[in-house]
Amino acid sequence: MSGPEEYLGIRAMDRIRSQVRAAEPDVEVSRINAAAYEAGTLTMQVSPSLFGESKLIEVEAVEGMNDAFLADALGYLQHPEEDAVVVLRHAGGVRGKKLLDAVRKGGWPVVECQPLKKDADKVQFVAAEFKAAGRRINQDAVQALVNAVGADLSELAAACSQLIADAGSTVTTDTVDKYYGGRVEATAFKVADAAMAGNAPLALSTLRHALATGADPVPLVAALASKLRTVARVAGASGPSAQIAAELGMQPWLVEQAQRDVRRWTPEGLVRSIQATAEADAQVKGLSRDPVYAVEHAVTVIAMSVQGR
Repeated sequence: MSGPEEYLGIRAMDRIRSQVRAAEPDVEVSRINAAAYEAGTLTMQVSPSLFGESKLIEVEAVEGMNDAFLADALGYLQHPEEDAVVVLRHAGGVRGKKLLDAVRKGGWPVVECQPLKKDADKVQFVAAEFKAAGRRINQDAVQALVNAVGADLSELAAACSQLIADAGSTVTTDTVDKYYGGRVEATAFKVADAAMAGNAPLALSTLRHALATGADPVPLVAALASKLRTVARVAGASGPSAQIAAELGMQPWLVEQAQRDVRRWTPEGLVRSIQATAEADAQVKGLSRDPVYAVEHAVTVIAMSVQGR
């Protein structure tokens, strides 16, 4: 397993452990820390048992391995034991690259545990969680859930599990709002949605309520910037929504939503809103003594720039 995303690493290890135990209920499990490794330990752990049990060796901290482990691991790859499964957990970095390259070159499976930084990746993650559980979730609800709890993958996975277990047959935006609508991330996107729709009174009242209850202005501005950035990217693209989605790395339905939003904007209004949001971003991060005014000003500019409001 390669990559710094801890949750994906933990889940991959749990899955491998379950699969091995399902095939070999009496498997002998042992763990090795590659950073504190003593020469010969791997050979001893993989050696056949007197009672014939299969072996599962879970190796952690491979990114911090010492030279003794590197030597033993490279040697083991040349002569692996048939009744042993060795799982390496490498959390990223250049240390251990020689071993990882050897694992890949040998054709051994590698589970990528890279952080899901883009919303599109998190949307795919949520959709896959529900599909695997045989449950339905509306596309708008997927995005709402990512907006509400998508900052941390383990929290997002836990939210999926809770909705899969507790909610009705189909999860909707109302369901997500019921469970997670009070989170600051969800509130931030409510403010952004109202502003992008040209509804200044609703956007400002939601914003002021959020700030009055202790919300940080930074994620509020980030939500505004995210919405505007999506509209700007789609506005500058041409072709069918599926083609644009592939080119921009976005979900097709999100492109279609942005295409509908684009119609309510003039290029001048979009530029003005982006500039106001950029100024607000700088001000809430320390350039202003009144960050509340900075956010309110950006929200007002955005809402007033929408055509047909």
